[in-house]
Amino acid sequence: MNTNRYPKALETIQTPFYYYDTDLLRRTLACIKSYESSYEGFCVHYAIKANANPKLLKIIQEYGLGVDCVSGGEIQASIDAGFDPSKIVFAGVAKSDWEIELGLAHNILCFNVESIPELEVINQIATDKNKTANVCLRINPEVGAHTHTNIATGRAEDKFGISMEDMEKVIHLTQTLSNIHFMGLHFHIGSQILDMSDFEALCRRINDLQDQLEQQNVKIEIINVGGGLGVDYDSPESNDMADFESYFNTYHRLLRLRQGQSLHFELGRAVVAQCGSLITKTLYVKEGNQRKFVMVDAGMTDLIRPALYQAHHKIVNISSEAETTDTYDVVGPICESSDVFDTDVTLPTTRRGDLIAILSAGAYGEAMASRYNCRPFAKGYTSDDLC
Repeated sequence: MNTNRYPKALETIQTPFYYYDTDLLRRTLACIKSYESSYEGFCVHYAIKANANPKLLKIIQEYGLGVDCVSGGEIQASIDAGFDPSKIVFAGVAKSDWEIELGLAHNILCFNVESIPELEVINQIATDKNKTANVCLRINPEVGAHTHTNIATGRAEDKFGISMEDMEKVIHLTQTLSNIHFMGLHFHIGSQILDMSDFEALCRRINDLQDQLEQQNVKIEIINVGGGLGVDYDSPESNDMADFESYFNTYHRLLRLRQGQSLHFELGRAVVAQCGSLITKTLYVKEGNQRKFVMVDAGMTDLIRPALYQAHHKIVNISSEAETTDTYDVVGPICESSDVFDTDVTLPTTRRGDLIAILSAGAYGEAMASRYNCRPFAKGYTSDDLC
């Protein structure tokens, strides 16, 4: 192997597979916890949709983070991993009855509610179960994020959330529902955000909304600002951790919390993206008239982000000792023209059997995998497994 990051034992494992650097994950979690403890009232939840690998969840749970779930399956995975139910928040634009019942049964911290019909259903189920459901209302703050349109979520016409114009009406509705306890407001403007001005704009909007609600004598216990912090996909080896300092400091500096309020974050990508790599083997090197192709055994079924979002991941050859380089398109075996990991990639001269690592694949890689073409799921291994 030509890099210290990858142990030689990887050469013995059937490809494709995910490899997770748990030392990096633990350093990332320790950094997050240092900011959580530095600022009074800060509470960080891990957005489990980024990666629900049980081995990673166990490590994250050991650092005391809460969990942000968007399905009943994620709630169950969190409980199975040992997370404290009182630190679980349940978001999602369309919650099924059984998922609501599961959240109530485990007395989770709160439901992030996205519509009046959902609020009414939660109240009815809570009444039937003789429970009180804690809720935060997800408000669309109409703050645009500098990110891909498919992962921007805080605009006025997105499918998510309640409009600002309806906010007071829905808050007043919660006060008429016998088995609902209104706790606060939830926001999420998008994902893979690197421009702190987006978060600054969200802070200003929340401050305005809080001022508006105070005039109505509405008390807020929780402000939940979602997640969205991005990572460096271009240079992950030199920037292996998200800019947590700027992120948390932005909220500490600009968001005006009231006495006794807690500020909740839902970080996913920033926690796990950089610790994961998709390891794949070169099957063939094909030379076309004008392009060369490195054909690998991983495909869009294993990592769909490049096909779905035109997302860029750095790609490295971790087994070649060649001193020469060439330019390739790195493609998979799936019978779809979109099964392309990247084009015009400079790699050491690559041959059949070389191991290729697709970096920054710890978030929305294994979690979004499919069995299209009847392909098996890629297994996940950690550096702990290979010690």
